[in-house]
Amino acid sequence: MRKEPVLQVEDLRVSFFTDEGEIPAVDGIDFYVREGEVLGIVGESGCGKSVTSLSVMGLIPKPPGKITGGQIKLNGEELTTATEKRMRTIRGNEVAMIFQEPMTSLNPLFTIGNQLMDATLIHKKGNKKQAKQRAVEMLKLVGLPRAEELMNDYPHQLSGGMRQRVMIAMALVCEPKLLIADEPTTALDVTIQAQILKLMKNINAELNTAIMLITHDLGVVAETCERVVVMYAGKIVENGLAVDIFKDPQHPYTKGLIQSVPDMRYKKQRLYSIPGNVPRPGSIKKGCRFAARCDFAFERCMQEDPPLYDTGEGRSTRCFLFDHKEAKEDDNQRTTVTS
Repeated sequence: MRKEPVLQVEDLRVSFFTDEGEIPAVDGIDFYVREGEVLGIVGESGCGKSVTSLSVMGLIPKPPGKITGGQIKLNGEELTTATEKRMRTIRGNEVAMIFQEPMTSLNPLFTIGNQLMDATLIHKKGNKKQAKQRAVEMLKLVGLPRAEELMNDYPHQLSGGMRQRVMIAMALVCEPKLLIADEPTTALDVTIQAQILKLMKNINAELNTAIMLITHDLGVVAETCERVVVMYAGKIVENGLAVDIFKDPQHPYTKGLIQSVPDMRYKKQRLYSIPGNVPRPGSIKKGCRFAARCDFAFERCMQEDPPLYDTGEGRSTRCFLFDHKEAKEDDNQRTTVTS
């Protein structure tokens, strides 16, 4: 039996209102995360990944940010219309987030123990003894040695990898239904990255927690995720099973991302990079947002914004190359000319 989505996002639109006018950061995206599933959201910086995660958490700064349309449902409950009081009971309890920078996400003025115990005291309404016991359990769960001693340490006394583990422990202390991990391995060396990814996979297996992993690192996605959503300039350009996307990427942007991954078998070849940069949000008024950087762009791409085409087997791609109606018309025209 197929599990219902823990998180369902439909036609989400987020804009920032500045002196220059409205700047759309997320423009009509749809995705879901099921219980026990790891979903990867991939794209370059500026594609809207972090804005999406902050929208789910209800942490978009207001002003200048605002959710201008769409729905965000957590176990069927609509979050876009929830009051701030309700969101405070949801954040850290039903949905939690590992923020991008472990070095600055912890408060330097409080001990590790105080920061871990706060969530339990707020959401679970237990006493300090129970909160401390729970905090020690979580530090042990994430593989930190001498957990009881760490409770009295301050963030500056821990290494980067240890701080990241503490961040994961804080996110999981109330056993949330959904864990959002925003670039959880940023600024960590390769060895620690591998340990953190292994830890997240173990937590996913042991606690059956749904995980939304936001990253630009395709190696992390290949190691961790079951399904992948590829974002570009505020839109989803491709989604599907991770194994299918890595084996047969459909959108030119996805192909470029995969080509950009270093391959140690070809050390003498120049590393591929996608030409140009991600466009400034709202700067492209018509046409495909990736057209200026695409090797396959043609006239229609410059004039029309492609829809998300269903390409079969649970996959979809935002590219006119998959407009089967247009391809069929071209075939008919070639047949007519030939006859």
